[in-house]
Amino acid sequence: MTTLLAFIVAIAILVVIHEMGHYWIARLCGVKVLRFSVGFGKTIYSKRFANSETDWVISAIPLGGYVKMLDEREGTVAAHELHLAFNRKPVLQRIAIVVAGPVANLLLAILLFWALFIYGVPSLKPVLGEILPNTPAATAALQAQETIVSINEQAIPSWEEMSWVLLDLALQGTTEARIEGRTAQGETIRHVLNLEALTSDEMNENFLHSLGLQPYQPLVRPVIGKLVEGGVAQRAGLLPNDKILRVDSRNIEDWKDLVEVVRGHPGQLLKLEIERSGTLQVLSLTPEAISEANITVGKIGAAPYVDRREFDALSTKVYYAPLAAFGHAIRKTWEIAKVSLKSLGKMVIGEMSLKNLSGPITIADYAGQSAQMGMVAYLNFLALISISLGVLNLLPIPLLDGGHLLYYMVELIKGSPMSEEAWGAGQKVGIVLLVTLMVLALFNDFSRVF
Repeated sequence: MTTLLAFIVAIAILVVIHEMGHYWIARLCGVKVLRFSVGFGKTIYSKRFANSETDWVISAIPLGGYVKMLDEREGTVAAHELHLAFNRKPVLQRIAIVVAGPVANLLLAILLFWALFIYGVPSLKPVLGEILPNTPAATAALQAQETIVSINEQAIPSWEEMSWVLLDLALQGTTEARIEGRTAQGETIRHVLNLEALTSDEMNENFLHSLGLQPYQPLVRPVIGKLVEGGVAQRAGLLPNDKILRVDSRNIEDWKDLVEVVRGHPGQLLKLEIERSGTLQVLSLTPEAISEANITVGKIGAAPYVDRREFDALSTKVYYAPLAAFGHAIRKTWEIAKVSLKSLGKMVIGEMSLKNLSGPITIADYAGQSAQMGMVAYLNFLALISISLGVLNLLPIPLLDGGHLLYYMVELIKGSPMSEEAWGAGQKVGIVLLVTLMVLALFNDFSRVF
């Protein structure tokens, strides 16, 4: 329910902002707006305010919206209202009205990032974990526990910023990233990371892993923190603060070792050697067999004791003074929009996998996850989706704002509107392209889920 509600609220906000951009500029240009609808399909609620010519509507399918303007191409217009028709306006005014929707989404992202940068965005410090072998990061001699200070002379305040900068460089076709880091001992060290090794299939959300980079995580010791009531571990006699030393004579160095043994022995008896209050004890238990992703694994119903101070030391808060925050908000919006556009372009020419295309199911999932993480995470999600919506609508695809913009640019150049035949053919092509994109996005969504 949280996921669905977070998704509907996000879509409603983004649609209202987008269509309000069209509406406000249309009214500024003297165009009569007949309907402002949030959603498509059957009307659920409709209201016309006093001294207004616009019907404000909420419709049944909450996956978009539209602003319907007076237009001779869509019906008969009375002679006394011809000056209010969209199609009678100068081409530059029509361009402004079309562009206003995507621009409104980009402005919303700037405002959200501005507010977040003033308040402070909780982030993960750019500290490297274990460098994966036989990867570009290993070749560049990057080290575990090294803090990334800058990339190509751009300051890196957080892990997220590091990810965006490296992705942007890779999408630009930049072959190398000049990295300045600081070792755990405080020594400044420089590296050259080769980005050419990234293949088109690796240009996805896991591209950092392909480069050999992962965030540092403190060692989680094999000490029992919490137990599931009535679970295998509790029934076997384990207690909070018990330290697991060995399982079937295998030394357990950290919690990951314990998880590996337990998962690998579903339904099999294990002998645990533990330390409790300074004394050694031996317990036996049989991990419960659980089906997980079509394989059977063992679980005992225990969670580790985690020293929050170690994890808090890896957290940071990125914030700026109001004026500086506004500049950073503009820069971040521009960089994300640029990365989004480059990614779409590489998908079109086959240099990036179409598996990266996401649909409403994935967006809803991210909406729910961010909402559960708190308001800061949810507003950050809203900003990212608002940028994506703005960029997507500017693509030169008929039916989208970018398609109409293309028509009007042609009209501006040739001095006369495109023919009705060309317009109609373009709309048909646009429908095919959009349906294809939607089917592909939904296919990717279901592939991720199942």
